[in-house]
This record gives sequence, structure tokens and C-alpha cells, in this order.
Amino acid sequence: MTATAPAPAPAPDAEGDERLLKTSPLKKLLGRPELGSVVGAVAVFVFFAIVADSFLQATSLATVLYAASTLGIMAVPVALLMIGGEFDLSAGVLVTTSALISSMFSYQMTANVWVGVLVSLVATLAVGVFNGVMLTRTDPPSFIITLGTFLMLTGMNLGFTKLISETVSTKSIADMEGFSSAQDVFASTITIGGVDFKITIVWWLALIAVATWILLRTRVGNWIFAVGGGEEAARAVGVPVAATKIGLYMGVAFGAWISGQHLLFSYDVVQSGEGVGNELIYIIAAVIGGCLITGGYGSAVGAAVGALIFGMVSKGIVFAEWNPDWFKFFLGVMLLLATLLNHWVRKRAEATK
Repeated sequence: MTATAPAPAPAPDAEGDERLLKTSPLKKLLGRPELGSVVGAVAVFVFFAIVADSFLQATSLATVLYAASTLGIMAVPVALLMIGGEFDLSAGVLVTTSALISSMFSYQMTANVWVGVLVSLVATLAVGVFNGVMLTRTDPPSFIITLGTFLMLTGMNLGFTKLISETVSTKSIADMEGFSSAQDVFASTITIGGVDFKITIVWWLALIAVATWILLRTRVGNWIFAVGGGEEAARAVGVPVAATKIGLYMGVAFGAWISGQHLLFSYDVVQSGEGVGNELIYIIAAVIGGCLITGGYGSAVGAAVGALIFGMVSKGIVFAEWNPDWFKFFLGVMLLLATLLNHWVRKRAEATK
């Protein structure tokens, strides 16, 4: 009798090997931080499309996108900073500081406007470096440090403007060399299909793309999530925590520079008291977009959607011919609903893992 060959050993159960498990599209969707904000944006869009007859007009949608872009340019870098576990309460007044430096330097030095723009870029980035270095070299939290910067910039904006211009606003620079070309870059209008779109929308979309690429496709993105998830743990595995945080504050400063130049070249004069309170709007947009206050979670796309919700609500109320005094009420409702929805989405995502 011939011996039979032993039966081959059964292949490893692919379904039982956790390393070979494939994540379903539903699980991936539930794990996206911007899911809640997208659902909220769709709801807000449908709501105003029903209650405001003019909301769906092309010119109205262009107005909504403009409002969203002026906020989104700052909300995107603020979101990255929050993912990294920090805040910047000086972001709002830094926009005004950037515009004031460009205007006053150009006017007082009778220089080409572009010289003032570049000086403003250097000075604004320096404020970002200051915030980052102060945070990484001292013990106080970012809330206290950037609150101090907020107060200093608020005082400097008013003090230097009154000292140099003898009023609370800057002098007009509309007739100076380089103004037209700078206006084309920061405050021009692009006409597509007979509809006017502001150049800030292009800046906004570019920042979204760059920020998303950084977060999802680069080592720096991994560092940002790691630092926000746990600073000591990140440092233990070799993440350059200090450099990452300083870079994030410089990112916020760069967004403030773009916003400041748009402010200046849209009106050619700047009021020194502008920008106070806007830092909270940037944070709200990021939170609505899925960023956690505790850090380590969020996305640039989510912050952009949060800014879009802001734009739809702020302009939708006008198109519906409601009292604009109700705007902040609706913004507060959106913040609470988005927070609750984001919490539910995260719980569902954790339960399906």
C-alpha cells in the first residue's frame, strides 16, 4: 500500500490576519475629519436655496465664495496649527499689522509699493517666528503667549498709525508706483462666464491644495499630527517638535500677510482697529471643519468647508432679507451642531475599527 501524502497545511486565514484586512469605503468615510462639516455645508446650502430665491444665482454664489475665501485663507493655516495642538489669538490683528506695514512703509519711504509688500512679508513672518520661539522656549501655553502678542499688536497698530499718520487710518497709496500690479495679485477680479470672481478665491484654493499635500503626503504632515497627538511621545521618536511648531506659526503669519495685502489693495487705506475678534472666527471655522481643540485631528479641507459654511450663512441671511443681527446666533448654532456631529462621527469611526 502506498502512503498518501499529508494534506497541505491550510493557508493563513486572510480574514483573520489583521494586517491583511481591507478598510471598507464606509469606514474610510467615517474616519474623515471633514465629514461632519460637509454634511453641515450641504444642509446649509439646501436651507438657503429654499428660503432665499436669489441664493442660487451665479453672482450670489460668487459673493458667497468671496466671503468664504477671505476667511478661509486664514482658517486653513489656523487649522494646521490646531492639528499641531496650538492656538494663535493674534491671527486677526496680525492681518491688519501686515496691511499697515505695507502701506506706511511705502508711503513714508516713497518707495515702490512692492518694497512695502516685501517688508511686510518679512515683518509678518517674524511675528510668527516670535510666537513659535516664545512657545517652545518658555512654559506658558500658546493661549497666553499669543494673547500677549494680540495685545501688543493691537496697541502698536493704533499707536504707530496715529504717530505716523496722525489719524487712525493710513494715507492713500493708490497713486504710487506698483499699486496697480500689486492690486492685480492681491485684489483683482477674474471674470468667468460673465460672473466676477475675486482673486482671493484662487489664493484660498491654492492654500487648501498645499496644506492638504503637506498633511497627507509629506513627512512634515506626520510631524504635525504627531506633535498634536502628544508632544513628548513625538519628541521621543525623533520629531523636531520646536521646528514644527515654529513652522506652523509662520504658516499662520503667511496667511495673515496674504489677507493683509488683500485688505490694503482692495481699499488702498487701512483702519488700524480692524481685525480684532477675527481670530475667533478662524478657530470656529477650523472646529466646524472637524479640528479638535486638543489637537492631533483635523484637515485643511474641513477648515475650508467650515469657511464655506461661514460664507453661506453670512450672505444667505442677506439674500433671505433677514436681520443680519442674527448672524452670530446662526454661527453659534452651526458651531454647536458641527461639534456634536464631529463627536458622533469620531465615535462611529472608532466603533467600526
